[in-house]
Amino acid sequence: MPTTLHGLAERGQSPWLDHLSRSLVQTGDLGELVRDGVVGVTSNPTIFQGAIAEGDAYDDQLRDVLDAEPDPKEAFLVLARDDIRAACDLLSDVFARGGPHRDGWVSLEVDPRFPDDTRATVEEARRLHGLVDRMNLLVKIPGTEAGPPAIEEVVASGIPVNVTLLFSLRRHRVAAEAYVRGLRRLHDQGGDLHTVTSVASFFVSRVDTEADRRLDEIGGHDDLKGTLAIANAKLAYLTYQELFTGPDWEELAAAGASPQRCLWASTSTKNPAYRDVRYVEELIGPGTVTTMPLKTVRAFLDHGQVADTLRRDVDDARRTMDRFAEAGVDYDDVTAVLEREGVAKFADSYRQLFDGIAEKRAHLVRS
Repeated sequence: MPTTLHGLAERGQSPWLDHLSRSLVQTGDLGELVRDGVVGVTSNPTIFQGAIAEGDAYDDQLRDVLDAEPDPKEAFLVLARDDIRAACDLLSDVFARGGPHRDGWVSLEVDPRFPDDTRATVEEARRLHGLVDRMNLLVKIPGTEAGPPAIEEVVASGIPVNVTLLFSLRRHRVAAEAYVRGLRRLHDQGGDLHTVTSVASFFVSRVDTEADRRLDEIGGHDDLKGTLAIANAKLAYLTYQELFTGPDWEELAAAGASPQRCLWASTSTKNPAYRDVRYVEELIGPGTVTTMPLKTVRAFLDHGQVADTLRRDVDDARRTMDRFAEAGVDYDDVTAVLEREGVAKFADSYRQLFDGIAEKRAHLVRS
């Protein structure tokens, strides 16, 4: 029976799940979501931290892994590898369909503790690609200052990339340009462009959280609340349309290249005053991905409304950006703060994950 997720696909948007755990795969819940229309999975350190450090789903394997590998990071990578492989295999039929906007991808993030180290990021991306050993793995690389050269190098190596932690239009454009440079290098080296793709994970709801907080500090301008994130994403889509059209891009496309799709991340609604699926409903359009946490997927399946909304009111989006500037909200500072906080959050989750593994080690030894 068709669902609202299938309705997104009919409008050219791919619904992905922003959640991964062993129980989700083993219970068949992920398979059921795939039947409902989910065509990809994203993960991050926070998701893995919750999945591994809490509960006992990983304890048996963790006991065996820790006997052979005392380093918490290496132990984590063994556990994550198995979960990522299982999700990749489950989505292999989706991946096999191919097409210019191929789905069936599963994302795994590089170590978020060195976002400013290009060389370490490249080495980690190559390592994860080899470790998982699945064609439908997307390696996540932060779109920070050090990100573009890493993105270019990894793509030129033939590795698909999910550029994450994008908040600003400038960072998004630079990441997209790096992807194109990587494709050109791969093509010049005789590589197969059909095997490489990229998405640009443009974060949404967190932008409104920070912008609304600043409006509260300024006072007034209540009509602007809850509007910056959607406007920001709509303008990012214009960048996508600009960079992935025209003669230069068509030459790469003819050789098998696929565009770097905008992926709407952070789609859960943080403000209870807003509709719980608004960041999905208001950004539906062709050539895009929306990744949702499990709660948001279920809410959208229950009462989501499907319409082609992304390309509406683009001029209003530009005016919204101007009005925020007039109100005294510094867009560049908003996005810079969000980037720093995002990097810190993922790095903290990694550290908490390793602390949790160490605590599990002590518990498992006692038991």
